[in-house]
Amino acid sequence: MVQVRYIVTDIEVAIAFYTQQLDFHLDMHPAPAFAMLSRGDLRLVLSVPDPAGGGGQPIPDGTHQAPGGWNRFAIQVSDLVSMVQRLRKAGAHFRNEIVTGVGGKQIILEDPSGNPIELFEPIIVEARLPSNPQVN
Repeated sequence: MVQVRYIVTDIEVAIAFYTQQLDFHLDMHPAPAFAMLSRGDLRLVLSVPDPAGGGGQPIPDGTHQAPGGWNRFAIQVSDLVSMVQRLRKAGAHFRNEIVTGVGGKQIILEDPSGNPIELFEPIIVEARLPSNPQVN
């Protein structure tokens, strides 16, 4: 299992987005500033910026954590075009249009806080993720 932490601006909105749009499971939500979700072998930990402690607290030099950036995890999908259409109808924001690379087609989706998620549809067998649940 791999764990990724995303800083989000609103835990409730983030939980709804990941569970309703990308098939994540809510594992726990013990505090207003924290939730843990999972999807296959991916654990997604969500934290809001929180000066009181935890994963969202400022780093030692005083810099406050914020959503965004370009590092991302990828979710393999079976029909990228249909998924993008469905997400757009639901009001989702994308950073780009679908592009085709050597191993597949991809697009960068943003969660409600602006964190990137790559949606990836392999076009060659070697690019397919093994035993990975796919979103349709």
